Amino acid sequence: MLKKVIFMDIDGTLVNEHGVVPESAKMAIQQARENGHQVFICTGRSKAELFHDIMEIGFDGIIGAAGGYIEVDEKVLIHERVSTEDVIHLVEFFNKHQIDFYLESNGGLFASKNCKKHIQGIINNFLAENPHAEEEVKKGIQPFHDCLIDDEDLIREDINKISFLGSNVPIEKIKQEFSSKFNVIPSTVPLFGENSGELSVPGIHKAVAIEILLEHLQVDREHTYAYGDGMNDLEMLQFVKFGIAMGNAKEALKEAADDITDTHDNDGIYNSFKKYQLI
Repeated sequence: MLKKVIFMDIDGTLVNEHGVVPESAKMAIQQARENGHQVFICTGRSKAELFHDIMEIGFDGIIGAAGGYIEVDEKVLIHERVSTEDVIHLVEFFNKHQIDFYLESNGGLFASKNCKKHIQGIINNFLAENPHAEEEVKKGIQPFHDCLIDDEDLIREDINKISFLGSNVPIEKIKQEFSSKFNVIPSTVPLFGENSGELSVPGIHKAVAIEILLEHLQVDREHTYAYGDGMNDLEMLQFVKFGIAMGNAKEALKEAADDITDTHDNDGIYNSFKKYQLI
């Protein structure tokens, strides 16, 4: 069997909307690696958000921060950071327009003044509408909230990217403000609401990182697969040989994908791995 390299988004792909990894996905990844294939995380998250329940599955390396960070065999291949000048700009803009946000670094997630309260409100509202999801929320979304650090200086030199929550400020205004300094990607975490999104280092995205990693591994693109659900997965799915959208993916991503599998909770990863004889 020819060995393949598989790139796996996290939110909405590896984990469901409650932040929990379905057992079938965990089993699929572990079986694929036992079969000699390599599986890499390829996520917008920074290392501080790669919690134990994800890392214990076992991976061959990490592409994090939407392509700004690559780690394989405990070696860091690249690590792009946001300039201090741009951090000052975004902190001032978001505070002025009362947009809650958090700064992502490998050492922690640094939240704006009202951010933790806002996210806890989102969680509480979600649970009020979905009381059956309480146990999954405790495993998935709640630990993310709890790890946010507030009351820290937000002007930092170690920031990989920035996530912001929904507000009354149109996403187009945010794009207009930051498009010359950042990739502005809307609605990367749908639970964060309308006009939410993320800012990442320009010129960097998941496909750029995959190309660097494949060169390091000396693996041809012909042997690659990728799985995703959001628009920050678009370049990744277009770059690899087989780009596969989840059943719960954005419609625009489905249209760009080579194939569509089932949703995360309907064994989408496992079923696709079986289809492509990775397991």
